[in-house]
Amino acid sequence: MTKTHGNVARWGTSQDATYTTTAASPAATVAAGVSRVRIMVTTDARIRVGKNPTATTTDTYLPALVPEYVIVSPGENISAVQVSAGGVLNVTEAD
Repeated sequence: MTKTHGNVARWGTSQDATYTTTAASPAATVAAGVSRVRIMVTTDARIRVGKNPTATTTDTYLPALVPEYVIVSPGENISAVQVSAGGVLNVTEAD
């Protein structure tokens, strides 16, 4: 029988980026060997995942203070832009 543990992960490097009406991403991209990241925003935001992403107001909605786990590839990054107030995007490697 296989046991699953939901969002249990070994956390790695964690980075912040401050977003406003201008999208922001952490300075470093996802490291080699990482396939999942945990994303948290301090205010409601729109997010985009990809190579050199720039989030727009029509991208995926992420409510404030609700962690989200996202599958990524090495070299990708996360971008966030505010819905109505600026905040901080936190991206933590989580494999």
